[in-house]
Amino acid sequence: MKVAVVRETFPGERRVALVPAAVGPLKKTGIEVAVESSAGDAAGFSDDDYLAAGAEIVSREAVFAADCVLAVRMCGANGDGWAADRDRLRQGVILIGMCDPLALPHACQEAADRGATVFALELVPRITRAQSMDVLSSQANIAGYRAVLLAATALPRIFPMMTTAAGTIKPAKVLVLGAGVAGLQAIATAKRLGAQVSAYDVRPAVKEQVQSLGAKFVELPLETGASETAGGYAKAMGEEFYATQRELLGRVIAESDVVVSTAVIPGQKAPILVTREMVSKMRPGSVIVDLAAERGGNCEATVPGHTTTTDGVTIVGPTNLPAEVPFHTSQLYARNISTFLLHLAKLGLPEVVLDDEICCETLVARGGTVVHPKVRERAGLPPLNALCAKETPPPHETPSPHA
Repeated sequence: MKVAVVRETFPGERRVALVPAAVGPLKKTGIEVAVESSAGDAAGFSDDDYLAAGAEIVSREAVFAADCVLAVRMCGANGDGWAADRDRLRQGVILIGMCDPLALPHACQEAADRGATVFALELVPRITRAQSMDVLSSQANIAGYRAVLLAATALPRIFPMMTTAAGTIKPAKVLVLGAGVAGLQAIATAKRLGAQVSAYDVRPAVKEQVQSLGAKFVELPLETGASETAGGYAKAMGEEFYATQRELLGRVIAESDVVVSTAVIPGQKAPILVTREMVSKMRPGSVIVDLAAERGGNCEATVPGHTTTTDGVTIVGPTNLPAEVPFHTSQLYARNISTFLLHLAKLGLPEVVLDDEICCETLVARGGTVVHPKVRERAGLPPLNALCAKETPPPHETPSPHA
């Protein structure tokens, strides 16, 4: 089997799907590796680095002639760049990367219409044997770290307490909203910088994790029993819940110098946790870093992709923090995607094994149709009789006009 790494075309995307160090382990299993010319330049990996590792340097057209195409952003996750790549697809090609299938299922439908087999890495199940394939966790970890550095740079005060001959400086108060992977790393980073850190999450089960990092867990009198899915992801709650949550959180936010918000629901618009009124009650000079900006933002005043000021509060709305430190995020991503690819290869790729949970949960399209139940639902397609479509329906389905 020949796999090829595409050069990313999404604006600002500097990561690469495979780093040179990942080429050798793939070649040892008999997989040929090709890399599009200059694919790794923005991440600090030259064509010569890939050649030395045993990869072939090819054109973009040759990438899509390979058996399997590896990408950071594919289908809906690639924005306007998807149209050109879509037209390069051929029958039977395998696509592996982040595809944003739940928010933009139509792009996966377009890939299916062209006979491509699509695996979306955002859908890797959160089970023990798939941890090394979890791209969301590896990238969110770096995003949480980076968010605190942005906040520390924008804040007109320092994070740690300092006792000097000129007096004592009090530590900055940092509040982290959401204690998932990004939130926990943000807590740890803020603590390392010397801040006084608190954290809030709708899932009471994370209290112990927050406290283990030295932060205070903010507890609100809310019913949160249904706040987490079986797969370990945050679950969308009703508007009444969020309204009460905002009212209770307002007092805590007003006392904070920095708020880092990380609450994201997979495939959905991010919930509003910080209203404009709450922003107006923060001290001038305070900073909000909204890691949910790509999904609309947890702060009502966030402008995705921009840094703005509202009532004297600086609001940072980054949409792709992992791409700002591409050397290390590419290393982590390469480990995720190569481990995933080797797992599929052991199962017999290009054949698809439907009784394997990892393969089944990430498989979005094959045989001319979208086969993932959740993606079909988002696309307005009728449900299949069996999970992963063991009997594939006719290709070129037409989505519901109400999708």
